[in-house]
Amino acid sequence: MSNKNDLTSDEIRHLAALTRISMTDDEVVKMRDEMSNILDSIAVLNEINTDSVEPTGHSVDLKSVLREDISKDSLSTEEILMNAPNHDEDLIKIKPVFE
Repeated sequence: MSNKNDLTSDEIRHLAALTRISMTDDEVVKMRDEMSNILDSIAVLNEINTDSVEPTGHSVDLKSVLREDISKDSLSTEEILMNAPNHDEDLIKIKPVFE
């Protein structure tokens, strides 16, 4: 792509071919203008000095509502098989998925 934020119709056609999207000439022109506008907006954001801004994972301070992950012993094989409607030795039998 070009170094400027203005994309060419050929670049849009190339992107469309890479993504396997068929586009009419009118759609190419519309997409070229829209994508160029998006790149112009990003260029404005890139000019902002963020050196003093701490990186964040989210824009607001979120607290997890999930419980703490506590490790504990799992069920024994016998306890698991008690809940299985059909089993053979230590294996749970199910209906075939593929035939």
